[in-house]
Amino acid sequence: MNRSISAVLLGTFTLRFSTGLTGGLLVYYLNSLPDYGGAHVASTTVGILTATYFLAELVLSPPFGYLSDRYGAHRIMQIGPIFGVVAVLITAVTVNLWIIGGTRLLEGAAAAASIPSILGYIALATSGDQSIRGRAVSRFEAATLLGIGFGIVAAGPIFEAVGRVGFLVNGGIYVLSFAIYRWGVAELHHAPESDDGADDRDVRPQRLDLGRYRRILGSSRVWLLAPTWIALNAVLGSWTTQSVFQLVREPPPHFENQLLMQGISPTSVSIAFVAVGSVFVAGLWYWGNRFKRYRRTSIIAIGLAGALVMLAAGLALNHSEGWPMPIQLLLVVVAGIGLFVMSGATPAALGLLADITESYPADRGAIMGLYSVFLGVGQILGALVSGPAGDLAGIDGLFITSSVLIVIALLPLNRLRSSEHLVGARLVPAR
Repeated sequence: MNRSISAVLLGTFTLRFSTGLTGGLLVYYLNSLPDYGGAHVASTTVGILTATYFLAELVLSPPFGYLSDRYGAHRIMQIGPIFGVVAVLITAVTVNLWIIGGTRLLEGAAAAASIPSILGYIALATSGDQSIRGRAVSRFEAATLLGIGFGIVAAGPIFEAVGRVGFLVNGGIYVLSFAIYRWGVAELHHAPESDDGADDRDVRPQRLDLGRYRRILGSSRVWLLAPTWIALNAVLGSWTTQSVFQLVREPPPHFENQLLMQGISPTSVSIAFVAVGSVFVAGLWYWGNRFKRYRRTSIIAIGLAGALVMLAAGLALNHSEGWPMPIQLLLVVVAGIGLFVMSGATPAALGLLADITESYPADRGAIMGLYSVFLGVGQILGALVSGPAGDLAGIDGLFITSSVLIVIALLPLNRLRSSEHLVGARLVPAR
């Protein structure tokens, strides 16, 4: 992979680090908001604020994907960190939940501006080489998850050390992301050769054409993997912030039998996330090198099966208080194996979406913007479901709702598999 792709991946890491750091700091900040003069915050409110971030990313990703195709991926990816800086500076000085909700919209806009252009850039740079594409999309997922994970890990010690001043520290990380995109990434232009000899002016949009993008984004090839990916992202969404809130809160009396709900300290939660993130990234690295050997849908199916194993082991561990230590350790190992296997599902789905862009080479940004749409719908669904589930059943609620979502993700997979040969079939780009 060339220098620019490496820089894009590094910028993805720092951008997502800021996302994770803000998300983690916000959970601790909301938990301590009365100490700063704010109101008490319930689990459902945390879920709504999380959903607000992903709502902005969902709604704004398609138009920013269009702008990426129209004005160039390199130019548009630089806008995101600017939104991020503004968001964290405002968060650092307010306890008003409505204003905090507005900053979550700004941070969602930061992701919406950067991610479609980054993915469109990767899809174009890896066109025609499945080995490089497999490594690039898996490392994009690794950079995303490592960034978010390390951001969450850093949030605990930072908040314990400096409180909400940590949001100001995060502003510097957003500035670093901007610098990487601005000076580390080279311009990359699409030079299509259409079947009828049309030149670039014919296939590249010169103005906003809603009909054109409705035809492209409404293609059955584009939406084949939507149900599975949305459900998978809903599982991830139910755990990214809600699990932290459940782990650190003082458990109500009727949840005291749950081993994982004991008012764990932020630093201990961060240590646990390091272990979980290490296993997941190792899995991403492994499955990213298997794109030539296995079909995308095979990797997705194996990953979803691993997720069910992980959730079953986690549920048993949550009720293992008083069990022999060897059995508890065995459950941890089984959950880790399930997590390792599960990690292949997301890069495989992303690889399928990149393959689809081969049918529409001048519209890679618009199509790859669907990554954020699928991610946003899934994360909103997961956040909104997991909030009430956490209030009703604590950590058990997260395990149960996640298992239901995984089963939903498995249901349409057979249809996706039967149509997989259509993905990436070369078409004349829409006029």
